[in-house]
Amino acid sequence: MSTLPPLQINDHDIDLWLAFYGAIGDERVLADMRALLSETECQRQGRFHFADDRKRYLVTRALVRSVLSYYAPVDPRAWAFAENAYGRPFIHDPHPHAQGLRFNVSHTRGLVALAVGRQRELGVDVENIVARKISPDIAASFFAPCEAADVAQTPAARMHDRLFEYWTFKESYIKARGMGLSLPLDKFTFHFPHARAVRIDIDPVLDDHADRWRFWQYRPGADYLLALCAERTARTAPVVTTRTIVPTAGYETFASRVEKTSEG
Repeated sequence: MSTLPPLQINDHDIDLWLAFYGAIGDERVLADMRALLSETECQRQGRFHFADDRKRYLVTRALVRSVLSYYAPVDPRAWAFAENAYGRPFIHDPHPHAQGLRFNVSHTRGLVALAVGRQRELGVDVENIVARKISPDIAASFFAPCEAADVAQTPAARMHDRLFEYWTFKESYIKARGMGLSLPLDKFTFHFPHARAVRIDIDPVLDDHADRWRFWQYRPGADYLLALCAERTARTAPVVTTRTIVPTAGYETFASRVEKTSEG
């Protein structure tokens, strides 16, 4: 693995970072991560009852702090964050080299994902589709009618995956909007024109347009499904670079096949 080289990201492309925290067992590395956390973050970490939750929180916070410092000359411990009215974090009082830098983070059992870009809104959602179960009733109760109908018609062997395909796309969109579940899940609809395609329709009540957004879906591993939503800033599709990382230790590029995309 390489260690801490600076990175450049333009206004067009997106970086996607993956931290498989279950594989991080070196106590020296974990101690280095703890040294990056603010006093408030350390206190929050200590309040989690289960060891896995404490480790996931630690890696999440260290990931955000260390990765942002690849893009701007800021000590990882010096980043300050605030939240919007819906609880979405953003960089507070950014360094001049961090102006326009955007990020969004998601975590699930075993994996933390972080999307980074400039001058665009981003949303990422990752789910452990083996450890987490979703009832088909979720679709009937909360999804748009045609999504619920599609789930109901999906063969039983595929239904679990289909639910997560919709769920991760929906989560990525509402996170990119920065408004959380204040956006009704039945007021925007995903369609899968063919096995590797996705498109979104948005009810006018949400004051948004489908052509504002691009979408990708990946499988970072057999147990995981990840969706990325990014604001469209150019006619051509951005390059999404994916890396795996052990915060404070280093990173390497990671090949993850696109399962579905709104491009093409």
